Amino acid sequence: MPDAKRRSRGQFKKGSSGNPAGRPAGSRNQTTLVLEQLLEGDGEQLIKKAIGMAQQGNVYALRLCLERIIPPRKERCIILNSRPVESAKDLPLQFQDIVLAIAEGRITPAEGESISNVLTGHGQILAIAEFERRLASLEENKVDAKAYSAEFKAWVENNGLSKNLPGDTELCR
Repeated sequence: MPDAKRRSRGQFKKGSSGNPAGRPAGSRNQTTLVLEQLLEGDGEQLIKKAIGMAQQGNVYALRLCLERIIPPRKERCIILNSRPVESAKDLPLQFQDIVLAIAEGRITPAEGESISNVLTGHGQILAIAEFERRLASLEENKVDAKAYSAEFKAWVENNGLSKNLPGDTELCR
């Protein structure tokens, strides 16, 4: 009899666990807790020692202190004058502006890549919208063409011209 919590391939279904009484959310590792207890009394002395070593020129201690004081920057806000993008034709100029900003050092290559990804997505959305607009126009024209074809066929038959026309008189199928 298959387990109700498992999928056909033996994996657990979303939201169900193989060990519902497992480790509680937010609990910490025993090793971390023991190390924190060891450092609790001597933490201040160790920090002072690291600062003293950094002041004496120990590069590793200096790096450790600086990393704690000033964490590495992950992202920043940038100001980049950009042109409006109204169609896919505007995108090449945008990409040129991004490359120029990278070359001049106003933005980092990673920031330029991020902006390029946003522009690429915007371009895809513009292409989809244009495709939808063109498809709707074609479908509307097809309906109009069918109506005109039916009117033309009726006119030809009403005027007795149908025997003079070769083959099918329907213009749009």
